[in-house]
Amino acid sequence: MTAAPPTPLIPREILFGNPDRAAARLSPDGKRLSFLAPVNGVLNVWVAPADRLEAARPVTHDTRRGIRNYFWAYTSRHLLYLQDQDGDENWKVYAVELDTDTTRNLTPADTIPGPGGKPLTQPDGRPMHPRAEIENVSHRFPDTILVGLNTRDARYHDLYRVNIETGAMTLIQENPDFAGFVTDDDYRVRFASRMTNDGGSEYFKPAPDASSPGRPGISRWEPFMKIGMEDSLATHPIGFDKSGEVLYLADSRVRDTAALVAMDLRTGAGTVLAEDPRADAGAVLVHPTEYRVQAVSFNYTRQEWRVLDPSIQPDFDFLRTVADGDLSVTSRTLDDAKWTVAYIRDNGPVRYYVYDRGARKAAFLFTNRDALDRQPLARMHPVVTRSRDGLSLVSYLTLPVWADPRGAGRPDRPLPMVLLVHGGPWARDRWGLDNEHQWLANRGYAVLGVNYRGSTGFGKRFLNAGNFEWSGKMQDDLIDAVEWAVREGIADRSRIAIMGGSYGGYATLVGLTTTPETFACGVDIVGPSSIVTLLNTIPPYWEPAIAMFTTRVGDHRTEEGRHFLESRSPLTFVDRIRRPLLIGQGANDPRVKQSESDQIVAAMRRKNIPVTYVLFPDEGHGFARPENQMSFNAVTEAFLSRCLGGSFQPVGKDFTGSTIEVPAGAGWVPGLEAALKR
Repeated sequence: MTAAPPTPLIPREILFGNPDRAAARLSPDGKRLSFLAPVNGVLNVWVAPADRLEAARPVTHDTRRGIRNYFWAYTSRHLLYLQDQDGDENWKVYAVELDTDTTRNLTPADTIPGPGGKPLTQPDGRPMHPRAEIENVSHRFPDTILVGLNTRDARYHDLYRVNIETGAMTLIQENPDFAGFVTDDDYRVRFASRMTNDGGSEYFKPAPDASSPGRPGISRWEPFMKIGMEDSLATHPIGFDKSGEVLYLADSRVRDTAALVAMDLRTGAGTVLAEDPRADAGAVLVHPTEYRVQAVSFNYTRQEWRVLDPSIQPDFDFLRTVADGDLSVTSRTLDDAKWTVAYIRDNGPVRYYVYDRGARKAAFLFTNRDALDRQPLARMHPVVTRSRDGLSLVSYLTLPVWADPRGAGRPDRPLPMVLLVHGGPWARDRWGLDNEHQWLANRGYAVLGVNYRGSTGFGKRFLNAGNFEWSGKMQDDLIDAVEWAVREGIADRSRIAIMGGSYGGYATLVGLTTTPETFACGVDIVGPSSIVTLLNTIPPYWEPAIAMFTTRVGDHRTEEGRHFLESRSPLTFVDRIRRPLLIGQGANDPRVKQSESDQIVAAMRRKNIPVTYVLFPDEGHGFARPENQMSFNAVTEAFLSRCLGGSFQPVGKDFTGSTIEVPAGAGWVPGLEAALKR
């Protein structure tokens, strides 16, 4: 067992409760500053005069899930935000008018008509709700926005122009069968995209005389650009220059990593603006009114900015002297006189500043979690390990402070370890303060996050090496990283857990079924147990992109494909599970349905294999409410302590306000039954 660490436990509330303040943004006219902060324990948007932060007041009044996605409209008098219902991801768009303190639902439709006009329903009989997507916001039309809505057909989003002052909505483009549209800041539909049967993408442009009387928008299209499957996840439009005749795009064609490219739409010629042989082009900084690309970031082990416009080189030179960490520009005023910037660190909270370009001064605003500055936080070490077939795996290692006093990234003795697997899988781990890394390291564990093959950002060869490798070579990469940690004296082979959400939850289930002796236990959060049932229950609006799954994961529509997917599904091998398993699930998850967790729990119980199952009736794909996240993490802490021997903070009050239910296995986790009875 691990001895009690000589550093105090960081309370879960500090790591997983609401941030104090976050997401600082200036209004386009620069007169107001907005940010997220709690009101009675629920995240809401606050607004202050730009020069008087102390005068901030809440302007939204959510009382349940909190607001996380918001931004300014170009009127500078309105804020826009997205909200769903208990995690169902059927977003609605809301506009807050600051002068009158009123909130308007801009997408009020609540059902999708089916045959005969009756509302469409889900397989469980519940009504199918439309999902709104904000497609474009332009300073050229400050009082209107473009919104995609699937109220006509659950699979396809039509384009509407919506007046944020009145709520008036005008259909401008019906969607026959496209995955999406590309619009410019004049709100013209410039391209439509469709996924091809082989998993690639095809872009179309309006044909001459493309409009037809009586039908909204463009009705005739002609081919513009084809992108093969191997490039389809890394090649995509970013925006247009001021003339509208140059298209900026990330482009991995004829190269491995995606470069930032400017394409002349009149000639089709492309000019590479920036590229990196190790990493794809990432965030792009564009002038707010001139639409000139000014900088682009690349992230291999850490984010690096490449300045392309000499006029902002002095700004970046100065901002690099303001604070430590990776820099992010979170907003710019329309006249580009002021920016809000954030500095992301690995062992401290995010620091926000308002930067005055003319004066070359950065005024500190706040950190997102003040209490973190007083906690024993650990460093995150980028490490590059090797897979058994020679791929470089960019990974991130966090060690307990007491086990790595010199900050060298090696403990004085092997530790229990948690392999923390990112979701997606078409996503990636990044450097910076990671609450889960800090929490687990503080409890006495080494924590390792691995960018296994199939992760994005490292070029198309690395990404496509993950095709058809769910439970195959993708899982081998994780095992290879574990072996590296054991060889390096970081991990105690007998005390390693695997944990993750979404694909990471799937990898957890795979780890306990295909390598049942490797891990001492597993924590699966909203992970699919069967790829066949996963793909059979995807939301309707994912159907235009179904070829991405069939050509990268396996085809559930054919007998041969189903047989292959079943061979890669943990549910098929549930009888191999030998080690303790904790499962967390949201009842409203639209991506990985509750049935995915239900079916593996039922199979384990039929075979008398112990499992602890935690369910939240008001959550979706992950746990958004802090009360639910903290309650699940309290369970996880006690579970890991029993398996690996690390420290844990008792549940205490961390079930207060949570909707936690434990349909199975409460007795296996120390203190859980007693906490549920309080």
